[in-house]
Amino acid sequence: MRIRAAWETAARRAGHIRLVAVPVLLVLAALIALAAPWNARLQSAWFDAYQARSPRQVSTDSMPATIVAVDERSLAVLGQWPWPRTVLAQLIAEIDRRQPDAIGIDILMTEPDRLSPERLLARVRDVDPALASRLARMPSNDSELALALSSAPTVLAIAGAGQSGMLLRAPPFGVVDASAPAGAAEPVAPRVPRYGGVLTSIDELDRAARGHGLISYDPSGGVLRRIPLVASVGGTLVPSLALEMLRVAVGAPSLRLYVAGASVQGVGVGAFASPTEADGAMRIYFSRSYTARYVSAIDVLEGRVPTDRLQRKLVLIGVTAVGTVDYLNTPLGVPMSGTEIHAQLLENLFDATWLTRPRWAPPLEALIFVVLGAALIAATPRWKPRNAALLALGCVILLAVSGYLLFRMQRLLLDAATPGSSLLLLFGTLLVLTLAEATRQKRALERAVQVEREQRARIAGELEAARRIQTSSLPTAELLRGDARIDLAAFMVPAREVGGDLYDFFRLDERRLFFLIGDVAGKGLPASIFMAVSKALYKSATLRAPDADIGELMTVANAEVSRDNAEMLFVTVFAGVLDLESGELAYCNAGHENPFLVHPTDADVRRIADGGGPPLCTVDDFGYRGGRARMRPGELLCLVTDGVSEAQNPAGVLYGSGRVEGLLSGVRNTAADPRAVVDALRSDVETFAAGAEPADDLTVLVLRWNGPGGTGRSAPV
Repeated sequence: MRIRAAWETAARRAGHIRLVAVPVLLVLAALIALAAPWNARLQSAWFDAYQARSPRQVSTDSMPATIVAVDERSLAVLGQWPWPRTVLAQLIAEIDRRQPDAIGIDILMTEPDRLSPERLLARVRDVDPALASRLARMPSNDSELALALSSAPTVLAIAGAGQSGMLLRAPPFGVVDASAPAGAAEPVAPRVPRYGGVLTSIDELDRAARGHGLISYDPSGGVLRRIPLVASVGGTLVPSLALEMLRVAVGAPSLRLYVAGASVQGVGVGAFASPTEADGAMRIYFSRSYTARYVSAIDVLEGRVPTDRLQRKLVLIGVTAVGTVDYLNTPLGVPMSGTEIHAQLLENLFDATWLTRPRWAPPLEALIFVVLGAALIAATPRWKPRNAALLALGCVILLAVSGYLLFRMQRLLLDAATPGSSLLLLFGTLLVLTLAEATRQKRALERAVQVEREQRARIAGELEAARRIQTSSLPTAELLRGDARIDLAAFMVPAREVGGDLYDFFRLDERRLFFLIGDVAGKGLPASIFMAVSKALYKSATLRAPDADIGELMTVANAEVSRDNAEMLFVTVFAGVLDLESGELAYCNAGHENPFLVHPTDADVRRIADGGGPPLCTVDDFGYRGGRARMRPGELLCLVTDGVSEAQNPAGVLYGSGRVEGLLSGVRNTAADPRAVVDALRSDVETFAAGAEPADDLTVLVLRWNGPGGTGRSAPV
């Protein structure tokens, strides 16, 4: 019953906690599934940790892009940047001579070359007319660069801006809407980055290039993780620099944009196609900066670059010298130039190594969170805090390891940080709720304990009163003090507050003494009540027929005690009537321990074994027959209950009747009075028990017949 009650209490406690924890679980799951912006920074940091731990490995066999870098060595030889555009034209011509697939120029030239002859002409016309005449006949630097651009498969960079007023040149896009039914109206504008205008190079250069690609991007939190492959400038779709270089390389007249409504699915050019995220961006899987990607511009101009470094390559021209260009932070924690980032994007496109954040990832993460969170909700209120904390930690580790393995094996970005932190938040909530519930339970328990203490105190008081009543109902030897013919002593020690043992003695007349000792089956309050009833009924039956045979008295008592015995209790009784003049003893034993007879002149202790029958209340209408014996002057009659013979020590060994006989043999020659015998027996039992819990009530009654004139009495009572 206690186990069931404890289980029910724990179930109620867990139910109270679930009422609060389940809504918290569902709210957090909804935020995860909806990809709420509050966790974007944490999520991005987690994805960056994936890349920092395992950056992309670069293969020298698959390196489609080469960067021609305007680096510190080039500036040291050719002077500070910007160079005259004739030098840039010469650089493009040298690259084109090695037959690249496309040349992307990651440089915006929004103003005419300040070192062009026509610019110098305005300064020297009045100072040196001859020099001015020669300068007037020279082509402009921008014209020479335009010629180089038109002669090679070049792609110029453009940048998104506000209303710039510059002319936008962009290749056509074919939009393929997989969700639109046949014959549908104008497709919905795709959800891509939008710009009101564009910054381009000067018109002479812009016209000469074969392609134009966007280099604008918006680093999230100061770290570049995604690059849009397509954007909208004033409603016109524009490819990124890398995608436009692919178009020029394959000679395709246009590009394709795959959409489903406003959501972008992917891009394509020629036979090439690549998926994108819903806004047309691609997540780059970064490698560490790799020197094999670079060749120095001065080495190209001076012919020191092997042809295979540029032939059939996508060549990017960019400024990388420190102090001349802003470097961008990457997930690897290492800043990189924009040109190298475009090169890494091209490598991702060629090797299909881009990172994917699936559209089904947030719902899956929410589902996993719900499953693990439900396990926490089920376990935390029932488990020890330490075990529940280990479960929560195990769930977080499982998420982290699973997410990392999917990144390594499939390049999938599954967020373990948000569900993990949500699990910790849920676990913290559960701990607070569990602590609050435990506090509430503790207070309720304290109140219950206080009530129980009060009840126990009341019951203890009532039991103490019952003990006093029970003890006071037992006769004392003072009733026989004036009679020299008899000495008597008795004691009763209940195993609990009250007991089921009984004894009684009283005069039937001046010559006869009635006595009895009994033991109710059981102990405690029920036995004590039945003892009091049995004693009263037996005494009543005896006083109504003082001259009746002892067997008849036992028969009548059996009927009286059995009449209202709903609990089916029984009682063992030894009753006797002693003639104080003759020493004749009439007795009847109803299933009780056989009494001991001790005389100083006898060699052995004798026991009364006849005149018996079953305990009272066990056999209805049983006809008891008593026995008779004659006591000699100075002879002791010792009656005990089974609380004496069945007393146990801490090892479980019984005291036994033999030990009682041994003790009585030791006192028979000392002519000890009944009080001394009672005290010796009580002391020996307590010494033997050595503090062990009593098995039953302990009762001893000892009487000594001293003869008709008290001649056998050896000591005063």
